Amino acid sequence: MPRSLRRRVRSIALLDQLGPGLVTGAADDDPSGIATYSQAGAQFGYGLLWTLVLTYPLMTAIQLVSAHIGRVTGRGLARNLRAVMPAWLVTALVVLLFVANTINVGADIAAMGAAAELVAGRGRHVFTILFAAFSLLLQMFVPYRRYVRFLKWLTLALLAYPALLLMVRVDWAAAGVGLVWPGAAVHAADPVTTIVAIFGTTISPYLFFWQSAQEVEEVRRDPAAHPLKRAPEQAPAEFARMRLDTFVGMAVSNLISLSIMIGTAATLHAAGKTNIQTAADAANALKPIAGPFAFSLFSLGIVGTGLLAVPVLAGSAAYAVGETRGWRCGLEEKPWEAVGFYSVIAVATALGVVIDWSPLDPMKALFWSAVINGVIAVPMMAAAMFVASRHEQMGRFTSNLGLKAFGWLATAVMAAATIAMFVTL
Repeated sequence: MPRSLRRRVRSIALLDQLGPGLVTGAADDDPSGIATYSQAGAQFGYGLLWTLVLTYPLMTAIQLVSAHIGRVTGRGLARNLRAVMPAWLVTALVVLLFVANTINVGADIAAMGAAAELVAGRGRHVFTILFAAFSLLLQMFVPYRRYVRFLKWLTLALLAYPALLLMVRVDWAAAGVGLVWPGAAVHAADPVTTIVAIFGTTISPYLFFWQSAQEVEEVRRDPAAHPLKRAPEQAPAEFARMRLDTFVGMAVSNLISLSIMIGTAATLHAAGKTNIQTAADAANALKPIAGPFAFSLFSLGIVGTGLLAVPVLAGSAAYAVGETRGWRCGLEEKPWEAVGFYSVIAVATALGVVIDWSPLDPMKALFWSAVINGVIAVPMMAAAMFVASRHEQMGRFTSNLGLKAFGWLATAVMAAATIAMFVTL
């Protein structure tokens, strides 16, 4: 076989192993996340880059735990949480997750509409409705095996942000210092709130439910695949795939976040434009500084990442609610076969559109969404760690010592971030 063909075959084989982890990591850079990272870069320059270096191993650990739970048990995270938490508490946390996700959906589609209006010149609300309808129809009528390919291709929209770095002048020495030393932000005004926002945006509860559920979907769509508790012979290959998928997916997530922070630090912060409230604000502020092409690239990136993130937000809420209620769940199911599941997706998306048309301040809505996520993240992470350590649910595939250490460390860091958030309210 020619060398070029061998390389192509290896590349295809590698891409085939990337799925739930890659999509989950890419969805973490949603328009709301872009706004947070843009604020950090515009306000603090390169001073908060270290936060993303710190969060990488932590988010990788908790996402890998979530993936293991789904693949080993053949059940989603919400259903497994009921084994270690009272039913009423799981229900309360899932209701709060639905509220937070719905607010996030509203903020994201509003940001997509605003970004499209910046490029087209008009039609923000029309674009918002079109984006929401497009996302909803894809989830309802495209089977998971084809839909997941669409989501994987959408991750290419994230390349807009590394490309931005090629168009602006970056102080790479300062960026290098910011990656390893927090001192640059210590003397700035009130960095704690932004640091907490970065942690809350990077390690989000909806991502736990989504990646766990997608591992279950992978089992359902392949007749030869079974939960690893029942088919331990499949474990070595599956654990290797999940490690690769999750490590790559979270690396993509944080590299894109770093690109946004570096790009806005090199442009907006350098130009003294530090008051950025939304992703569209960041795109608009870039136009006179970095030029119309950089502005268009940033704006279209917002639309692309939103098309990826909105179904993940609505879908993760549907998996959580459906598993808690014992409903039939899954994107491979037809809408009339899983009415409750798809109803949750439709309601979350529709309420997101309502939020965009309401007089509610989107930044205040996102603030309260962050508060809710802070409340529910820690108990959910702790419960997931308990599930991953229980032989009753995981059989011989309980988490190893390294994964436990980083998973509990991630839980402790999120607990500290949540306490800091309430202290700074």
